[in-house]
Amino acid sequence: MLIKKTAVNYTYSSRKKNRIFVFLAILLMSCSLLPAQKIREEAPPLRERIFFGGSLGLQFGTLTDIDVSPVVGLWVRPRLNLAAGPKYRYMKYYDERVNVYGGRVYTQFFFIRDVDNVIPLGVHLGLFLHAEDEFYTYKYSDGVSSESYFINTPLLGGGISQPLGRRASMNIMFLFALEDTYDIYADPTIRISFTF
Repeated sequence: MLIKKTAVNYTYSSRKKNRIFVFLAILLMSCSLLPAQKIREEAPPLRERIFFGGSLGLQFGTLTDIDVSPVVGLWVRPRLNLAAGPKYRYMKYYDERVNVYGGRVYTQFFFIRDVDNVIPLGVHLGLFLHAEDEFYTYKYSDGVSSESYFINTPLLGGGISQPLGRRASMNIMFLFALEDTYDIYADPTIRISFTF
């Protein structure tokens, strides 16, 4: 019995070490390949660095969920952008209604702008890190009583950006709420947004 237990512990320990080694190897390889990517020499004019976008969510049925989140942003550096915008969400489930309105501010850092420049596979995807702060008022009503909360939630994560043209792209993000007092977010929260 002692031999089997020791063998199982050794196997688990070696698997854990292998996973850590693979993670560190991938991290180091991606960092060492950053200088191989193409860099534009001159800074583009301001009108080329401004972008618009956001997300829209619609669901109708027993649960009605409408989410509108436009954004306006600026490319501060070739790999770094900042954006802000209002947020409105309406949810209805039988007699329960929720109105959420407020805003959000986020930044994205593209550590790989185009995967094809690093590994020539014909795949043109960008990989980025995402940090966001959402602040909004959450108003709940069930037909009898109502409650209102102010919520401030920081979110961190990363994502994939698929170019759809010269300036447009579709982004898929996986975000984790650092502070979720009211259990509003799933971990991870998956978002799809568009920018142009």
